[in-house]
Amino acid sequence: MLIFQISLCISTHSVYIMTFREKYPFGDYISYSNIFFTMKEVKHLWRQNRCLTKYGKHLTMRIDDFQKPTRTHVLCSNWREWEQPIIWFQNATDAVAAQFFLKNVHSEMREAASDLFGRPEELHYRANVFGELTRILISPSRDVEWAVNWALNGGRDPDIALHMRMMMNRSVRARQAAVDCVRKSIYNLQMTTKPKVVLVSDTPSVVKDIALSLEEFAEVVHFDYEHFEGNISGNTNKLNNLNFRAKDWGPAPRWVAFVDFFLASRAKHAVISGAHRRVGTTYAQLIAALAAAYRIDENASNQSTITFLSSFQSNLLSEGLKNQIGWGHVWNRFAGPLSCERQPNQCALTPVVPPAWWDGLWQSAIPRDAQRMEAYGIKLSGFGTFDESHLNHFCRVRKIPVVVIQLI
Repeated sequence: MLIFQISLCISTHSVYIMTFREKYPFGDYISYSNIFFTMKEVKHLWRQNRCLTKYGKHLTMRIDDFQKPTRTHVLCSNWREWEQPIIWFQNATDAVAAQFFLKNVHSEMREAASDLFGRPEELHYRANVFGELTRILISPSRDVEWAVNWALNGGRDPDIALHMRMMMNRSVRARQAAVDCVRKSIYNLQMTTKPKVVLVSDTPSVVKDIALSLEEFAEVVHFDYEHFEGNISGNTNKLNNLNFRAKDWGPAPRWVAFVDFFLASRAKHAVISGAHRRVGTTYAQLIAALAAAYRIDENASNQSTITFLSSFQSNLLSEGLKNQIGWGHVWNRFAGPLSCERQPNQCALTPVVPPAWWDGLWQSAIPRDAQRMEAYGIKLSGFGTFDESHLNHFCRVRKIPVVVIQLI
């Protein structure tokens, strides 16, 4: 999915554009909101309103590639002054890229980003930006919704969702830490009825192991695709190739991940992320964010809030958080030298919007990220701070090519 900003001749609007309506990504599993415009529809509107013939305005698209520091203007330019009606912020594939605007050298850009994301040092008091966007823009397809309801067997929504990212590992420590975290969450909720826990994992054998422990005090729900009578495999060959990234994504058919995602996002009170190695992946982040968005209903009198928790087993913390190195993972910004070593199991309160900077308490960068940030003009200290004058000088002297495509 590509996100653009577009102004149609006279009035300015923020819209989302897909290339072709009949070719949305994962269209067999996701239904997209009709607030999208396809590129074909935008071109039609441009011609219909005679933007070129009457107003002399070409339909152009400016491309900014976030993952290539030498080709991105994310920190150095005032995007609000750009003249191109469509902007493609390319390779903004996680929650980090858009938050770079929080440190843009232009105050207008920083203020706009702050309005959207809040202050980066106040991690638990920020708007659920990506959850609200996900709720508005996508929903499960009819077949996926059917599979979700089949898993729930006509019962109520789960109270807690537990996602275990095990990568075919059956770590006993990870399982026990996650079960303890679920217990703690239930205790904090002070529930009077037997809680309902939905269990999601990339490793089916782990589901069976954890379910045995959880069933001692909770009702456990899991989507067992092998017993599901429906067929929603779709026509995407890559999604049906079980050998493709099998260690990373697990042995289940790829469409199962969509059912698991929408099933887990039905959680009413808590989402817990556990893992063999990296906790708080982008998949778990979006589950928690979407669950939180679902819980907010302006017309509801019994609103509930979602707590996002990270389950760490002690061996993951023997050297602090240094192994939480994924760029878009929620604990990456805490993985530097300030992270505390040799901690016991943790069931840690986790921000729904992962931090992109190192402004908060105990945040510090790992060497690889510090080196990566230098290419963007950011010189990080060991405490996660940086010299703004260095960034200003970097932006003044660098020459970045402008990539513009004329569509009409």
